Amino acid sequence: MQEQRLERGLKNRHVQLIAIGGAIGTGLFLGAGKSIHLAGPSILFAYTITGVICFLIMRALGELLLSNLNYHSFVDFVKDYLGNMAAFVTGWTYWFCWISIAMADLTAVGLYTQYWFPSVPQWMPGLIALVILLFMNLATVKLFGEMEFWFALIKVIAILALIVIGIFMIIKGFSTDSGAASFTNLWSHGGMFPNGINGFILSFQMVVFAFVGIELVGLTAGETEDPERVIPKAINNIPIRIIIFYIGALIVIMSVYPWNAIIPTESPFVQVFVAVGIAAAAGIVNFVVLTSAASACNSAIFSTSRMVYSLAKDKNAPVPLAKLDARKVPSNALFFSTVVILISVVLNYVMPEGVFTLITSISTVCFIFIWGITVISHLKYRKTRPDLAKVNKFKLPLYPFANYLILAFLAFVLVVLALAEDTRVALFITPVWFILLIAIYKMRKTKANHADQGEVTEN
Repeated sequence: MQEQRLERGLKNRHVQLIAIGGAIGTGLFLGAGKSIHLAGPSILFAYTITGVICFLIMRALGELLLSNLNYHSFVDFVKDYLGNMAAFVTGWTYWFCWISIAMADLTAVGLYTQYWFPSVPQWMPGLIALVILLFMNLATVKLFGEMEFWFALIKVIAILALIVIGIFMIIKGFSTDSGAASFTNLWSHGGMFPNGINGFILSFQMVVFAFVGIELVGLTAGETEDPERVIPKAINNIPIRIIIFYIGALIVIMSVYPWNAIIPTESPFVQVFVAVGIAAAAGIVNFVVLTSAASACNSAIFSTSRMVYSLAKDKNAPVPLAKLDARKVPSNALFFSTVVILISVVLNYVMPEGVFTLITSISTVCFIFIWGITVISHLKYRKTRPDLAKVNKFKLPLYPFANYLILAFLAFVLVVLALAEDTRVALFITPVWFILLIAIYKMRKTKANHADQGEVTEN
């Protein structure tokens, strides 16, 4: 019987835009005001440092994926280099990360829709969006890629529009209620570090959140046409995208409005668009964040289904979840993840808001774990398979220094999370998740060993 394989239906343009979409979260559109308020212009350094680290993580991920074209996700190489238990814990942790992101974003879809239709119940738009996204993911992987292409394009156009409008305002010396737009606004209101080193360090909490999901491009490897060409191109373009979309947008925002004139509770995009006389600015930004939330949910459905599919192939999840349908889509895994997301959304309305914030904070700590496991797997691969590393054309620069630099940075972020009150609790609760997964794995292994012994005895 021929082994079922995922269809390689993602084209170069799909993967390039998925990479952009993964690097641009709703945090930039809505959360940038809070980040700027916390760190002032030094936020630019925080984004630059985090961007460099994320690029190195992606280079490690890319080298591992291209070392063996049979790898469909990082669960596959984690199993090879760190063992089956590490693969089990990593796979289900990544699944949980994206399930919680879907919870947050489906709730956001409901809230953003109420901007135009305040009488519509909050749960309804989220449910409609989930059903539409499920059926589109069930169609073909190419349709998933097409949706992500357009979702990401909307975000790109919005950011480029802000940058072009902002540069025009700066060149013209456009007057706002806080004075003239000028690049001097970056350093003439208390310097680059107006809130000292403390504000700068605390800003890493939000900056790292903004990059969560950047590794999604790695999950597309198993369904990409010509992965040896497409994956390196998508990863190598990450730095220029970070410079343009994050650093470029933030420089323009803080040049049009001094950092201390930006309202932390509002989107700075709305402030800039309103200043230039675009009356529908709030509506435009609301549309962008609505599509951004739908995009994140779409990515969650895709990534969780592929992760469950990979786990099921290794018998770390129920075997029926590894079945592909006639369109080479893991439909059982898709239905399973969607049902869990649906239950989560229902629970979200039952549970107090604080519990929901806690779940998403735990998810972020788990993403840091995923990035760390990827880098550790890369270290093991280089040490144990120098033959593969020698012929691999897409290598992580500055190995092994880069690996230890990434791990030191991730440890630093965990310390920063411990300093912030709203994320500190997540650091204490997250180990419970890992202990639970290890206990489940041990029980499953014991059960499997007993079953094998029973078969031997019968024979």
